[in-house]
Amino acid sequence: MKIERLGVNARYSQCVIHDGRIETAGFVARDPSQGIAEQTRDVLQQLEDVLALAQANKSHLTRIQIWLASMHDFAAMNEIYDAWIDPLNPPARACVGAELADARYKLEIQAWAVI
Repeated sequence: MKIERLGVNARYSQCVIHDGRIETAGFVARDPSQGIAEQTRDVLQQLEDVLALAQANKSHLTRIQIWLASMHDFAAMNEIYDAWIDPLNPPARACVGAELADARYKLEIQAWAVI
């Protein structure tokens, strides 16, 4: 059984590839002082960058999980997400409200894809 781990550090891998499937870690904004739109753009860019490391792209996504610190940010997050996602290949998606590890984070996103 071959498992490939990319972006490894002491705590986690940014992404794990096994049997043609990609699972990412949860991504949060690099600058948590920003608003929901900027944090969403940053997190989606990080996700896109990790997919590229795995030789995949948005069209390979099968599932997205989004945690929002405040469901009041749902519409603003969706505005950025809807412009980013591949409209011809939208993944399954779930979005829930949740307390995140740092109160400054507005959202966290995790993804699954296939190659």
